[in-house]
Amino acid sequence: MSISNRDLRDEIRDYWSDRAATFDNDPGHRIDDGAEMAAWEALFRRHLGDADGRALLDLASGTGEISRLCQRLGFQVTGLDWAEPMLARARSKLPGVTFLQADAERTMLPDARMDVIVTRHLVWTLVDPAAAFAEWFRVLRPGGTLLLVDGDFVSRGWLGRMLQRLVLQNPNGAATSHDVRHRDILARVHFNNGARAEAVAEMLQAAGFDRITTDMRLAPIHRAQAAQLGWRKSLLRRSEHRYAISAIKPAMS
Repeated sequence: MSISNRDLRDEIRDYWSDRAATFDNDPGHRIDDGAEMAAWEALFRRHLGDADGRALLDLASGTGEISRLCQRLGFQVTGLDWAEPMLARARSKLPGVTFLQADAERTMLPDARMDVIVTRHLVWTLVDPAAAFAEWFRVLRPGGTLLLVDGDFVSRGWLGRMLQRLVLQNPNGAATSHDVRHRDILARVHFNNGARAEAVAEMLQAAGFDRITTDMRLAPIHRAQAAQLGWRKSLLRRSEHRYAISAIKPAMS
């Protein structure tokens, strides 16, 4: 009998490694210059204020699209991802940004190293979000800001279910290997029933964060993405429970 030390985190890393080559081809992953970039910049400025050269950590940085956005805003960016093929693409795209290979739940960074931490579409994949949020709290400097952009991509109303069937349907009516791996991983992560904003905010509070703000005003981003997504996927995206949450690590007294 063979014994393997692989766990769910390894499977998640390998899944995104296999997605790296075509990741930027997918609207919603790539951020187009113009209206979409402007909408993302407005969201980040709303929660982070002026960059002023602050040290920012982009967790699960993938091919570097959020790192590119934050560099444009004037932050001193460090990207972190566990999938080496993602990092290779990010490094070729942004040679002036430092990219590190590590698990976002176990960054191995020193205490109080970063002024800002940002994530996009990471929280729903976390195996142990309570431990991850405690880790991010540790890495932030007192008074630092966490901004995460995520959503519940699991629980849907009748319209969302109908739109999902239209979007995911393929000519053979059978699930692709990508679909099967995605569903298998999703079934085993913490938020397997969907990462609702209120549940995420409650866990952030338990980790010690303060001034937690949930922002559902993502319509400008969705409108800017509509031309690339097509009407079916655009409507599906607008029907989903998507949000940004910002939170502050309390300053030392």
